[in-house]
Amino acid sequence: MTRGKTTTEPTERARGWVSFVGSGPGDPDLMTLRAVELLRQAEVVVTESPEHEELVSRLLGTEVGDGEPGAPEVVDGGFGEDGQPLTHAARAKVVLKHAKKGRRVVRLMTGDPFLYASGPEEAQACAKAGLGFEIVPGVSSVGAVPAYAGIPLTTKDHREVAVVTCDGTVDWSQYADDRTLVLLSGVGQVAEIAKALVSAGRSPATPVAMTRVGTTTEQATVTSTLADIGADARAARMAPPAVIVVGKVVDLRETLSWFETKPLFGWRVLVPRTKDQAGPLTTRLRGYGAVPEEVPTISVEPPRNPQQMDKAVRGLVEGRYEWIAFTSVNAVKAVREKFEEYGLDARAFSGLKIAAVGDKTAGAIADWGLRADLVPSGEQSAAGLLADWPEYDDVLDPINRVFLPRADIATENLVAGLIDLGWECDDVTAYRTVRATPPPAPTRDAIKSGKFDAVVFTSSSTVRNLVGIAGKPHPSTVIAVIGPATAKTAEEHGLRVDVLSPKPDVDVLVDALADFGAARRLALLEEGQPVTKPSERKPAARRRATSRS
Repeated sequence: MTRGKTTTEPTERARGWVSFVGSGPGDPDLMTLRAVELLRQAEVVVTESPEHEELVSRLLGTEVGDGEPGAPEVVDGGFGEDGQPLTHAARAKVVLKHAKKGRRVVRLMTGDPFLYASGPEEAQACAKAGLGFEIVPGVSSVGAVPAYAGIPLTTKDHREVAVVTCDGTVDWSQYADDRTLVLLSGVGQVAEIAKALVSAGRSPATPVAMTRVGTTTEQATVTSTLADIGADARAARMAPPAVIVVGKVVDLRETLSWFETKPLFGWRVLVPRTKDQAGPLTTRLRGYGAVPEEVPTISVEPPRNPQQMDKAVRGLVEGRYEWIAFTSVNAVKAVREKFEEYGLDARAFSGLKIAAVGDKTAGAIADWGLRADLVPSGEQSAAGLLADWPEYDDVLDPINRVFLPRADIATENLVAGLIDLGWECDDVTAYRTVRATPPPAPTRDAIKSGKFDAVVFTSSSTVRNLVGIAGKPHPSTVIAVIGPATAKTAEEHGLRVDVLSPKPDVDVLVDALADFGAARRLALLEEGQPVTKPSERKPAARRRATSRS
């Protein structure tokens, strides 16, 4: 998508402008609105961690460096050409190099630019060079990571907090009281730090929590005491980056843990859909703590012969039809593109009745400035549409023809049903669905070997095409499907359906999968077993989820 640049900027921007932007501790949703706006305006983004490039792509909705108009150039500011980490001074030179060319530069920084970061040094370099700059604070890991672990840093009984960077020169005797401690860069020294705090007077039973890669779906927390944290951290193989909290507030995690207890936390979920339709589904999956991975299985392409669509659109404008029936979002998109090609707009629908197979399709129609006259009151499918479709009445209906723009592989049930109701149908191929190219070998291996925890099928064609291009999911993978027809296709391909959405809607489907995950988690806890993901366990007896609890 093309993003326009702001034309009214301060005079300083003619000779370059640097925005030091905090990206927060890891979760992109924690970035500020100002940060996202500056990324949209940026001509250059200087990063400092490998995750930043993907973060920019996700926020801007484009692949960086793909040549798309408006997409910023992304420069690695974390490592030099020799593969070694850049010093603060070297990183400042990278920033100045681009800013001096008169470009808008976003210096994307982990956490907050002015809190345990190189922001002050780099900003001073800009000031010395006479370059304008601004600071956009980011959420700091100091507060965010404990919050995501369910640990408040202060309570009515514990109001003091000390943040300590563990650089090997700390005098731990000054932290002998009971205030909350937040320790940064202390993973490798945690055993020695714990001993020093106990020697200083802290009780060996003082609660301790260590949270690594906080705010991300890889987050893991170990709770222990000063006496045992060294051994427990080693047993859990805790590694940087991690934040350590010492104090009574850690005990509240038992009741306040909210992130790591999400129904699908850490689940790797395969989303086999057309690329342009995966967004809302993956967003909802992330909301439940999942790690969605989109694998396009279908490519939507124009019809081989566009003359049929051209004729139908001309007939629409000329008043040939009483109804137009949209059975998918893709059908709406195809007709809209044809309208734009002819220089038409929504006014051409004047006097025409519009039907939509479901709420999502009706939403796509509404985005066009139109309103669907008919949406199924029951099942959102071709059968549901037919159940509510009125019979043709030669007195009330001046025209008896229906325009039905659909995919080339659409079934004949809807056409047959409309004919039975007395209507004539122009069943027009508006778009073709073509099997996509196979995913990379590591993804195919992950599908077959059970490294995915779940797969979400939103149509029968996604089942057929995924199996065709990548093979059958492993038996341990949870299979979630959008409706009975998709379930039947999955079973015909030898897949065991675990989750059946009670309504043919992607949001409801994801909710049903989340209910399944929550029930599974509860069952494991009641059995006294550790909470694991499906990919970490052998296949077990599973029950089908047919509705939300």
